[in-house]
Amino acid sequence: MFRQEISPDLAEIRPVLRKFTDEILEPIAQEIDRTNTVPQRAVDVLREHGYLGMRLPQEFGGGGHDLLTYCLALEEFSRAHRVFTLILDSTSGLNPIAIAKFGNPEQKDRYVRKLATGELTAAFALTEPGAGSDSQSIRTQAKKVDGGWVINGLKHWISGADKADLILVLAVNDSAKRAKGGITAFLVEKTNPGFHVNRVDTTMGSEAIKLAEISFNDCFVKDSDVLGEVGFGFKVAMESLNSGRLGVACSCIGAAQRLLEMSIDHAKNRETFGEPLSERQSIQWMLAESETELSVARALTYESLRRTHNATDIGTSTSMSKLYCSEMVARVADRAVQIHGGMGIVKGYPVERFYRDIRHYRIGEGASEIQKMLIARDLLK
Repeated sequence: MFRQEISPDLAEIRPVLRKFTDEILEPIAQEIDRTNTVPQRAVDVLREHGYLGMRLPQEFGGGGHDLLTYCLALEEFSRAHRVFTLILDSTSGLNPIAIAKFGNPEQKDRYVRKLATGELTAAFALTEPGAGSDSQSIRTQAKKVDGGWVINGLKHWISGADKADLILVLAVNDSAKRAKGGITAFLVEKTNPGFHVNRVDTTMGSEAIKLAEISFNDCFVKDSDVLGEVGFGFKVAMESLNSGRLGVACSCIGAAQRLLEMSIDHAKNRETFGEPLSERQSIQWMLAESETELSVARALTYESLRRTHNATDIGTSTSMSKLYCSEMVARVADRAVQIHGGMGIVKGYPVERFYRDIRHYRIGEGASEIQKMLIARDLLK
């Protein structure tokens, strides 16, 4: 029988995370649903309990935790609301980790500590109207000038960019080389002249989660604002992909577990024709299918996490984990809506919101089709 925990140590931590999620985060999740806004206390309680900056070095105010612990926290917090996973990502995900790893001493001192505490927020600007999954096709340009660079271009569907203090921007500095030495990463503050938030979009998911279109019109950045080496910004972004995919996979597992639990509870308590729904074979089969798929998702993802932690060859297992878990949670959510009936499609009930929120997972952090392409490419190379 496969292990249903990432490690024995984390098995002991899970009840603490579960209690925190149920008692502290769940009431805030309900408030977010009522108001369609994220209250400041959502960030404050995560900071007070040491969950901000989990993966950042302790010398910069971070928790110094490994990827395994971080992913377990994502899994448990996703049981309440996707907002909490986004807050964790903003302090322990691509942007802060990239600065902590590739930043120069001044950049680390200026940004990492404040990102770890949530004093600053950051957004990652890669996607453009003509470059989504095909990220190497970005057109935003960076031109070298005396003392720095001038950036011109448009980015859209950038999560949290409307409120971010800092934007990690990928721009082309050499059109001939592009991803092979011609794309550079820049740190752009919202106060930089030439930076604009053009539009804020609301998705089909929770209205509290926003995307933004941002533009750079002769936006000047200093040489000291280059993150990493000039021309190797793609490396800065791509090195975070494995951890990002595993984070999404674990978030999907947590959401699916919550949906399954709600479905079981409803099936036991909802009566039709004098019997609880749980007595109906059709309902039993839906629950059985969800539990089976959830167990497979855990086995695949936890093994990928263990192999990543042990620095063994992981191949495309992170792509497989992200692909399977994002597709799995969609099926679990669909069954949950069906089991709940009218309660599953009416706003104000958590199943309905979960159903909308989880649709993002099949697109963000690399769409399902991109993951399939990567897996197939590895098989055929």
